[in-house]
Amino acid sequence: MEQNNISLNSLKPGQSARIKTLECEGTIRRKLLDLGLVEDTVIEVIQKSPAGDPTAYFVRGAVIAIREEESSHIFVSEVK
Repeated sequence: MEQNNISLNSLKPGQSARIKTLECEGTIRRKLLDLGLVEDTVIEVIQKSPAGDPTAYFVRGAVIAIREEESSHIFVSEVK
């Protein structure tokens, strides 16, 4: 993992990033890949739920919700 990569859950609403790596295995990894979270895909934080978890993201033309437990294993580089 490169030093300038950050976890997806550290982004704020309105920020965009490019997915670099998924640091998870098994069914969670498969689920994230099936949702289109593959390397170099741009993802945008739409909003956090009122309780703070899950967070809505815009990826590949769709809005998806990902829990913090899963988003902490997704590493991205911020798009300026």
